[in-house]
Amino acid sequence: MNRDLIESVSISDLLKFGGKRPDQATGAVSDAPSARGSDAIVPSKALPKFIAALSSQEAPVLLDFGAVIGSNVAFFGENLGCKLFIEDLATDLDRHTRAGTREALPGTFAKRFSQTDGSVDGVLCWDIFDFLERPAAQALAKEVVRVLRPGGVAMGFFCSSPVNRSSFTKFEIVEESSLRHRPHSGTGGPKYVLQNRDIIRMFDGLTVADSFLLKSNTREMLLRKRA
Repeated sequence: MNRDLIESVSISDLLKFGGKRPDQATGAVSDAPSARGSDAIVPSKALPKFIAALSSQEAPVLLDFGAVIGSNVAFFGENLGCKLFIEDLATDLDRHTRAGTREALPGTFAKRFSQTDGSVDGVLCWDIFDFLERPAAQALAKEVVRVLRPGGVAMGFFCSSPVNRSSFTKFEIVEESSLRHRPHSGTGGPKYVLQNRDIIRMFDGLTVADSFLLKSNTREMLLRKRA
């Protein structure tokens, strides 16, 4: 595996997850979760388009807001040969929640990322924006727009109805078109709804390339930075 691929992932983290790809799922035709042990496997319509957009770049740079999952690292290494930065924002959010300092999140996000302007080809936001109050969401979206290169893409999942309390989720890639939803160790919290117009305004500089409303009432969105 290319050493650049795991620049922000420790070797101990990779060993903890085995660095192996999960078994391939078969025959998924619905976007309703299917049982697989204690975790759910959910088809994704945006993920294949996100991967296709990155595959047009040689050695793309990818920024992942999810947890370290060895099989995801292997997937992107094998399929894209990319340079991967992993920033587990759910853990950051959990730390601020426990400390009672969530109001500091906008300032934290503004200084959180070391990537230079226009240096990233793709950003995996997953569902982190669901858990952020408006000021923090706006600050994080501004950073996504800043680090993306012209033509770069971001993928995010957005809930369509509020939830009083929800756990965080780890999104493990089973294959190009499906994800295993695994529990995250964080405490979670409430989930907030962002309307389409709010998302468009918040990600000023990006355009909605694709949007899919799943049966689970989750909106998968692919946003592209204007060239």
